[in-house]
Amino acid sequence: MNIVGEMKEQFRKGTNLLKLIYINAAVFLVIAVLQIIAVLSNSPAISSSVIEFLAVPASSPELIKKPWTIITYMFLHQGFFHILFNMLWLYWFGRIFSDYFDQKKLASLYILGGLSGALLYILSFNIFPAFADVIHLSIALGASASVMAIVVATATFVPDYSVYLFLLGKVKIKYIAIGIFLLTSVFDFSVNTGGKIAHIGGAIMGYVYATRYRQGKDTGKWINRILDNIVTWFKPRKNMKVSYKKPMTDYDYNKMRADHQEQINKILEKISKGGYDSLTKKEKEILFKESQKKN
Repeated sequence: MNIVGEMKEQFRKGTNLLKLIYINAAVFLVIAVLQIIAVLSNSPAISSSVIEFLAVPASSPELIKKPWTIITYMFLHQGFFHILFNMLWLYWFGRIFSDYFDQKKLASLYILGGLSGALLYILSFNIFPAFADVIHLSIALGASASVMAIVVATATFVPDYSVYLFLLGKVKIKYIAIGIFLLTSVFDFSVNTGGKIAHIGGAIMGYVYATRYRQGKDTGKWINRILDNIVTWFKPRKNMKVSYKKPMTDYDYNKMRADHQEQINKILEKISKGGYDSLTKKEKEILFKESQKKN
């Protein structure tokens, strides 16, 4: 099996956590290749147009033209460290999350966190005057809101779960989650403000998700239904072979009866010459079935 085939097989058999990482990595590699082509061909529009096509815009009129971007933006990254840290946090907290929730809930929360981040980002840019001059130019991209939702949901659900950190020793994840949130969403708010707002939206969803789950409510249930339907669409359907039996004519019936009787006569003749023990196993079965009919 070649490398591509092996990767397809690993993706097919992998957990939702690994699938999310694979999708993010695949999109990143495609964008990286397009950027190389853009540099070599001196056509920067090649990569920038794809990014604009997938990133979610802050402007409502633009969003109406590109509604798919509220989903695609959460799998899109620019810059190696951008995707590296997002995927590391996703992997570390995703594994802990999976110990208390199933893989379907991980995928649904990832999407819910991304949607919440996009929603808060768009609302903020359309409401607050500070963004009036840049709203038509602003776009958001990255898995940060989705990852933040998983980080906060995990820390909310099992706040005293402890991990060992280099130089720090045993630390409860609620403190790690608080640190991540402050560093990526609060401090230096004037830089990448739109991204930080999206992080806050994801964090809010993570907290709500874990709190409602403690109450026996699954906020992402409707997402799971949609994902199940999508998976069903892409599953290969088994080919059903339909055969039609031609009605038997009187001639066919009489011929079948004659052939069968001829076979019985040959078996009886064989018995008369060599006895019952001379028959094969199949001939004995045919004779037995015939005697059952007559009885």
